[in-house]
Amino acid sequence: TVRGGGGGSEMLAGGSRGRHHESRSLAATSRTARSARSAVRRGGLNDEEMEEVREAFNLFDTEGKGTIDIKELKAALRALGFQVKKAELRRMLADVDKETASVVPFDEFVEMVTPKIQSRDTREEIMKIFALFDDDQTGAISFRNLKRVANELGESLNDDELQEMIDEADRDGDGLINEDEFFRIMKKRGDNPLDDLTSDEDD
Repeated sequence: TVRGGGGGSEMLAGGSRGRHHESRSLAATSRTARSARSAVRRGGLNDEEMEEVREAFNLFDTEGKGTIDIKELKAALRALGFQVKKAELRRMLADVDKETASVVPFDEFVEMVTPKIQSRDTREEIMKIFALFDDDQTGAISFRNLKRVANELGESLNDDELQEMIDEADRDGDGLINEDEFFRIMKKRGDNPLDDLTSDEDD
C-alpha cells in the first residue's frame, strides 16, 4: 500500500533539510534504476549499437585496414556523439593497453566505446528500465514496485527512504512515479550513478 505524502510535506517544510532529502532520494532512485540497467546491459552492445560503432569506425578507416590512426580517435568518438577531453582519451587508451600505439583496431575501439554507449540515457533506454520497475504494467511505479527492485538488487533502503523516493519524484501528487517523473529523475542525475546518498552536490 502506498503511504500518504506526509513525509514529502515535512521535507519541503524543512528548507535546506528538504533539499538534502531530495538529493538523497533522487540519488537513491537513480542508483537503484542504474543498477537495474547494469544488470540488463551486462551482455554488451546490441546489433544496432554495434552497427553504429562500425559506421563511426569506418569513417576513419578509409583504406579498410581494420584500424584507425590514434590521431583520429577523438574524431571517431565525436562521430558517436561523445566529446572526450585529452585526459580521458589517454585513460581510455591505457585501459586497452594502447597508450603508446599509433593505431587502434576495431575490436579495441569497441572495447573503448562500449561503457560510454551503455551509459547513455536515451528515452528509450530509460523506459526499458522503467518497465523493470513497473512489473505489473500499470504505467507507474508504486511503493511496492520500488521495494521489490531495491530488494532484488540488494539496496539497503528502509521503508522511510523508499517513501522519500516516491514523495520527491511524485510531482502530480498521486503517490506514484509515472514515466515522465521517472525520466526527469534519471536525466537530473546525469552520469553520476554512484553519487553518495548523503551528498547534496553533484560531481
